[in-house]
Amino acid sequence: MRLFIYFGILYVLALLSCTPDETPNDSNSIPVVPPHHTTSPISTPVNPGDTINYLALGDSYTIGQSVCATCSFPAQLKDSLVSGRNPDIILKIIATTGWTTTDLKKVVDSQPLKNNYDLVTLLIGVNNQYQKKPFSLYQKEFPELLDKAISLAKGDPNNVIVLSIPDYAYTPYGQSTSDPSAISIELSNYNSFAETICNQKGAAFVDITPITRDGLTNPGLVAADGLHPSESAYSKFVTLILPKSIAALRN
Repeated sequence: MRLFIYFGILYVLALLSCTPDETPNDSNSIPVVPPHHTTSPISTPVNPGDTINYLALGDSYTIGQSVCATCSFPAQLKDSLVSGRNPDIILKIIATTGWTTTDLKKVVDSQPLKNNYDLVTLLIGVNNQYQKKPFSLYQKEFPELLDKAISLAKGDPNNVIVLSIPDYAYTPYGQSTSDPSAISIELSNYNSFAETICNQKGAAFVDITPITRDGLTNPGLVAADGLHPSESAYSKFVTLILPKSIAALRN
């Protein structure tokens, strides 16, 4: 009898020692974003096996000039969209360092792109300002590029996200120019115009420029070339872009 009670007590203690947290790994648990990315992944409104088509249009800020291949904001956004459901995200980037709106428009118009993109991001214009193109050129071509982006995004402006132009005046290179303040003023005009057009056409506008204006007080936001955003800066971009991206995929 005593032996029975003794084993009964041991059994109860064994049960009490097991906590609710001690459960097997769930196959649907959210994976960890690679260590060099700081943005946490969040659940996306897709089913297992779904394919998300993402098109990123732009210039050096889109390809991630001077950072690693997986450090650009489109690459980090793709990683952040991956959830436990493991959607198949196909990322296509059309961007080249030095491109103006004219360059991007020419290439996009010449390619046989399908109008089936679930998400399209657009970041363009810094080279118009840098190359001293007439502002009127941007006023003409940016709306045309946005129309094209909307067309490629299944004709739905809710699937398009426009990023503001980073302010390179707040970089070592920008500070070496004759008038850094003029750069900021001109880029503010570009961004103000872009935001107005986005509001008119129903596309999302994400203002990432303030992040880049911390580049002098936080040198870690600037890449090794002293001009372009760093991986860390792109991670901060993604933090702002991600909610809009999720909204687009839920659309």
